[in-house]
Amino acid sequence: MPELPEVETARRGLAPHLVGQRVDALDIRQPKLRWPIPPALREGLVGHRIEAVQRRAKYLLVDTDAGSALLHLGMSGMLRVLPASTPIGPHDHVDWQLESGRVLRYTDPRRFGCQLWQPRGETHPLLAHLGPEPLSDAFDGDLLWHRSRGRAAPVKLFVMDQAIVVGVGNIYASEALFAAGIDPRQAAGRIARARYVRLADAVRRILAHAITRGGTTLRDFLNPDGAPGYFEQELFVYGREGQACRTCGTPIRGVRLGQRSTFYCPACQTR
Repeated sequence: MPELPEVETARRGLAPHLVGQRVDALDIRQPKLRWPIPPALREGLVGHRIEAVQRRAKYLLVDTDAGSALLHLGMSGMLRVLPASTPIGPHDHVDWQLESGRVLRYTDPRRFGCQLWQPRGETHPLLAHLGPEPLSDAFDGDLLWHRSRGRAAPVKLFVMDQAIVVGVGNIYASEALFAAGIDPRQAAGRIARARYVRLADAVRRILAHAITRGGTTLRDFLNPDGAPGYFEQELFVYGREGQACRTCGTPIRGVRLGQRSTFYCPACQTR
């Protein structure tokens, strides 16, 4: 599933083609995505001009004067701006027809993504209880330390909790914990403040760097221009079970935490 760097990469790639464009029509060929596409999406888009393309957590928000389209790429979704004459494929579910003569096309073989609507002045329920953005001033080690007190859950699951901080998915949680030298299995409430400061710094640094690299290409994700992300080539632990640690040479181990694959170096990451 695309994580925060991939969604931010998509936002940056799409914004120059969308901002200022009027949406002239909406062609919905498959209305049943993860949730049904609501009629309000057509009402809020058609005839309105796109004012901005923003990101909140792993959601894209396409703003008009009426509100915001709330988009999620799911497991395999892709948004591309294409000539209107581009042939329609079997998994091309939605086209936004732009006044430029091009279309914003949503492709999703698995249909786990969404296209929903948030009226202006309201907050969609999917966004109502999210934590701070990891690249914002509201996120730091003190926040992690305070919110972790008394928590017995493994620290990897804690930092992936979207109510704690948004957008730190499986790949980047594993990489940040490695960079901070923290065993992902350790109880969140037993980690000292100083270690959380290192973890928050690692989260910010790794996410920011991944954005500059276009994200991580695993399975289906491609950037809006069809190019892959390159951060996968720089992973230290994720997906490297049995391979030598790039730092100390110890074989990387893999475990399951919260039904998610987790990777760590037993020598570099301590309790």
